[in-house]
Amino acid sequence: MNEKSILLESGTNELEIIEMFLLEHGADGALEPQYFGVNVAKVLEIIEAPAHLEPSASSTHPSFLGVIPLRDMVLPVVDLSIWLGVTRAPTPHETVIVTEFNGVKSGFLVSGVTMIHRVGWADVEPPSRMLADLPGNCITGTVRLGDHFSLLLDLERALVELGAVNVDLPEHAVEKDAVRPLRIMLVDDSTSVRFLLKRNFETAGFEVQAHNNGEDAWNSLVELKAEALLQKTPITTLLDAVISDVEMPRMDGYTLTRNIKADSELSQLPVVLFSSLISPALLHKGQSVGADAQITKPEFGGLTVQVREIIEKKRAG
Repeated sequence: MNEKSILLESGTNELEIIEMFLLEHGADGALEPQYFGVNVAKVLEIIEAPAHLEPSASSTHPSFLGVIPLRDMVLPVVDLSIWLGVTRAPTPHETVIVTEFNGVKSGFLVSGVTMIHRVGWADVEPPSRMLADLPGNCITGTVRLGDHFSLLLDLERALVELGAVNVDLPEHAVEKDAVRPLRIMLVDDSTSVRFLLKRNFETAGFEVQAHNNGEDAWNSLVELKAEALLQKTPITTLLDAVISDVEMPRMDGYTLTRNIKADSELSQLPVVLFSSLISPALLHKGQSVGADAQITKPEFGGLTVQVREIIEKKRAG
């Protein structure tokens, strides 16, 4: 198997990061780069930024620079420095990173890009617990690349803030269970996505245990398994399902799913992968590790209904 094909397989706990940078003036006036990263699977292409890109007074968000033509589409562009609160020093030949995730194509203006790095999720450290719990946190992890650290960005949060993703609950999603609330484990490294999903599931009558990376979720599942064995009861009496993102520090969603389905007790739990990377071309990755369902992140509102149906179907045999 060659190196390129490794990342086409699921459960390797690896990813490829495209690294970008924003230039700031340091204390001595010299330009200093601040490094950031995003999964290369979200990047369609990199283009030179057109001249005179700047926000207008009517912009819906200070970071929104309007739209630019790109072949057969009109591309909305976000100034990443404004969104991050970084004072970028304008330079010639800046770059727009064209992305596609959550079913939306967007451009992000940066000073430039360096290269693509392959890293293991085990090498990506989640932000501190204090930082991760802040409502405005836009960093999902940090990773050392050579002689510096790069911050992995929560670009999903940018789309939520710009109104590009519908995060409302559908009216029919709110229903209660007669015997006891359904209990789920929610795993997502994005603070904003985790907050929205927890809100939606709790509003729909679920009890939610949330984690920001796959490793913490796996450790919690091992503890639940021990508790179930001690009580001499199936794991499904303590937990009804796991809903997991794919991209996460320490352990990704594919590896978490594979571990669950390889365990004789935990394999009874339905596992739903909920990710902006899920597409018809990549469904085989979740299928290969035994995921019970794969749902793309624009479907925020309907997720609670779908998870309830998956749990009921699993119970029915």
